[in-house]
Amino acid sequence: VQLQASGGGLVQAGGSLRVSCAASGHIPISYVMGWFRQAPGKEREFVARISWTGGTTYYADSVKGRFTISRDNAKNTVYLQMNSLKPEDTADYYCAAGWTAGSRTGDYRYWGQGTQVTVSS
Repeated sequence: VQLQASGGGLVQAGGSLRVSCAASGHIPISYVMGWFRQAPGKEREFVARISWTGGTTYYADSVKGRFTISRDNAKNTVYLQMNSLKPEDTADYYCAAGWTAGSRTGDYRYWGQGTQVTVSS
């Protein structure tokens, strides 16, 4: 499984941005897809996850109500729509895939490269 994240950029506080994660290779039907982020000098933290087929979603409290994770199985792509962005959302955003519906980095086996999101105040 290979993951390619894209769509990051610079946006003003209160604005919106959508990042994408294109998956290639054999994706087991039960795989969970997740988004994490890592700000400079901080540990990588969980943002959201979605089951590959069932559409079950889960969010970190810090983004609940502002971010939406979705997937397009026909395109093998997972999206993270980010609305009402805040400066504290600034980070490199990483997509990941794995067997476990968890919130820890160790729950995910495959990782994409990060895409940078910068929110200006």
